[in-house]
Amino acid sequence: MFLEGEPVYHHLHKIGDRIDRLLQALWEVRGTDLLLTVGLPPMLRVDGSLSPVPGASVLTTDDTDSLLREVLSPEQTDVWGNQHEYDFSFSWREHARIRGNAFTQRGMTAVALRMIPRTVPTPDQLGLPPALRDLAMRHQGLILMTGPTGSGKSTTLASLIDLINSNRGCHIITVEDPIEYVHDHKMSAVNQREVGTDTGSFHNALRSVLREDPDVLLVGEMRDLESIQFALTVAETGHLVFATLHTNDTAQSLGRMIDVFPAEQQAQIRVQLAAALSCVVYQRLVPKIGGGMTAAYEVLVATPAVRNLIKEGKTHQLRNSLVTGARDGMITLEQSLSHLIHNGVVTEEEAAARSLYPKDIETRPRMTAPAMR
Repeated sequence: MFLEGEPVYHHLHKIGDRIDRLLQALWEVRGTDLLLTVGLPPMLRVDGSLSPVPGASVLTTDDTDSLLREVLSPEQTDVWGNQHEYDFSFSWREHARIRGNAFTQRGMTAVALRMIPRTVPTPDQLGLPPALRDLAMRHQGLILMTGPTGSGKSTTLASLIDLINSNRGCHIITVEDPIEYVHDHKMSAVNQREVGTDTGSFHNALRSVLREDPDVLLVGEMRDLESIQFALTVAETGHLVFATLHTNDTAQSLGRMIDVFPAEQQAQIRVQLAAALSCVVYQRLVPKIGGGMTAAYEVLVATPAVRNLIKEGKTHQLRNSLVTGARDGMITLEQSLSHLIHNGVVTEEEAAARSLYPKDIETRPRMTAPAMR
């Protein structure tokens, strides 16, 4: 029986018993990732740290090759045979979806599998800042989600898409590599396209998306000049666009987007970005006291002052707007981390390790702390 809205091709093959047992071990410890690499036992990532599966043997070259074959269909195995990196995804029991990447290192196979629970968390469960929820319910604009790999960007975006899906009658299109969270149709129609299966590339999918009657577009990752240019154009033409970048803070994201373009185009791109942008969100996952992970957020809202700095090429000054922008719903990462410390959720040490400005973290609550939740 297929789940409503889930791509059928993920069910065309059954995974093997050994990989199933390893995923069960990951599920039981509430881990996020399973790493298979030659010379180590299978490794589980739990609360950000790696440790071996208890009692498991060190993996050989034959082990990693055969374990990978347990999760790939014959067609996928053929594709993998011609590549050195390969992204894929599949459903595991009724519990989760698995996002996988196979790669070679020193001529040997290695595999990273990430477990994605089927249930999309709500904005309240994630503690999303109110300004972000409000902007996600608008009908136009560009919302950039930034942060390092494994910082929870996909989960936050899935939560915002589900918020729209539950409250608006509109058409949502996602372009992902691979599909992670699967969305059922609620008030919205949701069409999810996977690169490599439903479309040949991000570029092809984006080039045709405006002919597909979208209201909301999620771009899994803006990887190049063409995808950035297209996301800006779609946002400018009356659509709501979500996209991700791998950067270390909100201001850096905007500078990086602009720097992708040739010098003679950058002035025009700054004008486009200033007009289209709704907000930039940067997030990091922090280990909780007692186990588990929680997210800290930074939110830069595109106020008139922020738009002006972008147009003038002064993105290095955006930190000042962010620090003083609480009235407009802005939050620095340090304010969010301070809030988590004050509420006994994370330690000062873990918070400081994730900040570019650790001196701005307040370890003692102020009389009027900004409302984070």
